[in-house]
Amino acid sequence: MTRLKLFALFLITTLIVVACAKVPITGRRQAKLIPTSQINALSFQQYDAFLQENPPISSSQDLKMVREVGQRLEKAVEAYYKANGLQDELTQFEWEYNVVDDPLVNAFCMPGGKVVVYTGILPVAQGKDGLAVVMGHEIAHALAHHGNERMSQALGLQGALTLIDAALAVNTSQAETQEQAQQRAQARQYVMAAAGVGAQVGILLPFSRKHESEADRIGLILMAIAGYDVDAAAPFWDRMQAQGGESPPEFLSTHPSPETRAQKLREWSTEAREYARQYSIN
Repeated sequence: MTRLKLFALFLITTLIVVACAKVPITGRRQAKLIPTSQINALSFQQYDAFLQENPPISSSQDLKMVREVGQRLEKAVEAYYKANGLQDELTQFEWEYNVVDDPLVNAFCMPGGKVVVYTGILPVAQGKDGLAVVMGHEIAHALAHHGNERMSQALGLQGALTLIDAALAVNTSQAETQEQAQQRAQARQYVMAAAGVGAQVGILLPFSRKHESEADRIGLILMAIAGYDVDAAAPFWDRMQAQGGESPPEFLSTHPSPETRAQKLREWSTEAREYARQYSIN
C-alpha cells in the first residue's frame, strides 16, 4: 500500500512538473495551474495596498527616467509579441511605473505589469542603461509568469507532502505497543521533515534560481530591443553584489551566484543583440 501511494506521489509530482505552457522568448515549458485573471486580481490589490502605505513620488526627474525606460521596454515587449503572434497575451498586462522614496536597494514588477522602483537602487543603476537592466529583469518575471509558476509549484508540493503523510499514516496492527506507536510517530515526523527539506532544496529553490536566470536572459533581450547597452548588465550586478555582505552558498540560494550571473549575461549578449536587430523599436 505504501509503495502504491509513493508511486502515486511520483506520478502527481511528475504531472505538476510537466509543462502546460511555454515561457515567451526562452520557450521553456512550465506549469501554470492558476488562471491569470485570478493572479492579476490579487496582484493589483496588493499593489494598491503597497502604494497606500508607500505613497509614490508624483513628480521628479527620477520618475521621468523610470517611466521613459519602462515605456521603451513596454514597446520592446509589444514588438516581440506582435511579431510572434502573441499579441492577445498583451491584454494580460496593465503596465504602470512608479517610484517610491526609500533607501532600500530594490525594485519589483507585480504579475500583470505593475512596476515599482525604489530610489535606493537608482545610484546603483547609474543611469538609463543600468535602470533598463533592473526593470527589464523585473518585467521579465511578469512576462514569464513566474509568480503563477511558483504558486502552482507550492500547490503541487503541498499535495505531494500530504500524500507522503497519508502513506506514512496507514493503519497498523492492533498489537502495536504504546512505545512502538510513539517511535513510529516520531519516525513519521522525521520523514515528513526530511521530505519538506528535500522538496525545498530539490524543487523550490532550484526553480527560483532558474527563474532568476531566465529573467536575466529575457530582461537582457528586452533592453537590447529597447535600444539600451547590454554590456551594462554584468557591471550592474557587480555593483549590486557590492551592496550586500556575504552570500549564501549557491546551491541553497534563490539566486545564481554573482559570478555565474555575470558569466551568463556576457554569454547572452550576442543573442540579445541579434534580437535587437530583428525587433528593434528605433
